[in-house]
Amino acid sequence: MNIIVLIKQVPDTTDVKLDPKTGNLLREGLKSVVNPEDRHALEAAVALKETHGGKVTVLSMGPLQAIDAVTEAMGMGADSAVLLSDRAFAGADTWATSFTLGKTIEGMGAFDLIFCGRQAIDGDTAQVGPQVADYLKIPQVTYVQEIESVDAAHAIVKRQLEDGYERIKVELPALLTVIGALNTPRYAQIGRLIDACKPNSNIKVLNAADIGVTVAQVGLEGSFTNVVKTFSPDFKRKSTLLKGSAEEVVRELIQKISESDAVTTCKSVAAACRLP
Repeated sequence: MNIIVLIKQVPDTTDVKLDPKTGNLLREGLKSVVNPEDRHALEAAVALKETHGGKVTVLSMGPLQAIDAVTEAMGMGADSAVLLSDRAFAGADTWATSFTLGKTIEGMGAFDLIFCGRQAIDGDTAQVGPQVADYLKIPQVTYVQEIESVDAAHAIVKRQLEDGYERIKVELPALLTVIGALNTPRYAQIGRLIDACKPNSNIKVLNAADIGVTVAQVGLEGSFTNVVKTFSPDFKRKSTLLKGSAEEVVRELIQKISESDAVTTCKSVAAACRLP
């Protein structure tokens, strides 16, 4: 069984800081990690390889520092890795990212399954997986919480819903996006990490020319959307302590609510919608 796993190196969002002037993410000194749900995707792939045989190839796109992410993936059980790293890839939206990943996968030969996390914690779009499947014209199942069985032709999985799950039989090759409930990722093995760091390891670093794309097709130039501004929301709140008897406090509270902008806005909306 030939399995491809898409992973992404993301900033540790417990310590994100923005430049107050430009709104850009301050990456200097910021710890980067493998996207958490991608770790569950990799665990699923390695577990299937251990059961059915075959190989697992990890594919990632990012700056050269993302070599740490694919090295960790090798330590967790991947057999080979491909890192797409080129200044031409910078600024890619989900469409340009999916196109770049899809073009690379086309050149990797036949495969049975593609795994990826439901979404990345830095963007939360959950679009790349489905867009890659669309580009490759293969079936997809998102929010996979359990893999019941896999054979040479089909996979049977459970897809999480708000109030239960959906049991789906999907024809292979297919793409599955997974959620954290699927499994518990294993730790990387020291021996495998050491092997992955050797000069003759199975890690390839490819640029735009290597995968046969032009600058106009990828990165910012190949994107249909771009981020205009990024900012941290202001969580400051104004509070007032009301004193007096219960009756006095309630009366004053009602007065303050009736004078607030929220009530004015609600009345305006109600009037516009012709609500009573």
